[in-house]
Amino acid sequence: MILDKLRAKFHIRKELLRAVLAEFTGTYLLCLIGLSVVAQKVLPRPEVNEFIGVNVGFGIAIVFGVAVSAKLSGGHINPAVSFAFLSVGQITIVQFIAYFVAQFFGAFFGAATVYAVYNDAINVFDGGVRTVGGPKDTAGIFASYPAPHLGLVNGFVDQFVATAVFVFLIAHIVDKRNSYPTWLQPILVGTGFVAIGAAFGYNCGYPVNPARDFAPRLFTSIFYGGAVFTKWFWVPIVGPFVGAVVGIWLYYFLIGFHTPQDAEEKYVVLTGNQELKPLTAKETVDEEAA
Repeated sequence: MILDKLRAKFHIRKELLRAVLAEFTGTYLLCLIGLSVVAQKVLPRPEVNEFIGVNVGFGIAIVFGVAVSAKLSGGHINPAVSFAFLSVGQITIVQFIAYFVAQFFGAFFGAATVYAVYNDAINVFDGGVRTVGGPKDTAGIFASYPAPHLGLVNGFVDQFVATAVFVFLIAHIVDKRNSYPTWLQPILVGTGFVAIGAAFGYNCGYPVNPARDFAPRLFTSIFYGGAVFTKWFWVPIVGPFVGAVVGIWLYYFLIGFHTPQDAEEKYVVLTGNQELKPLTAKETVDEEAA
């Protein structure tokens, strides 16, 4: 088979390099699909995609971004997620740096591809004058900008909370004690992201991913100039990093540390102090027989 011969020739033997390629590809897909969904909300008049369509579209982008990269790298496609797993010792600092670089470039080239695909539509929409903000704004296709009502402090809280909740859900989904099938995990992560968008999209569009926000912003600076680096730009970078670490540790302290090690282990509630006590094997059999 020609594919087997090519695989033998081109297969990357270094595990970290394979993981870097996977993170690049997964993040590229995330931004290519997700930003295209946003473009189809902003550019047509009347709008093609309602905001719930953006939520679902980004969720599907997450599903496939995670799915294509999961076996090689774990499917982080988000530096904040990688940082969270670094904080609990599940990846090394070298892996984190490599993942971060790959995620950044994946997002950068994802944004570049979207710009190439929608260039004519953008020209018709803004008359060839690239602006940040206002009725002809198209910079918001690529990076987050706060709604008029949103201040920096509240914006930081928004990104902190949204990312903490998202990473909490991810930690639950990938925790082996919860026994989710590996094929189901990308779907659950994507579904979780739809929930985050539906819950937290109003203030600033829920970026919750430093690479997904900063790399496209840097790309758009080529065409939109320095105006893309508003006083807001650091919020969707710092907020997600802090929120991700808090979210993953909250999961372990509230849930993960207390989940039975054995998937078959059951608990009963003792009277009095309501302490949880694992059933013995004999008690489990007796309970099932009853």
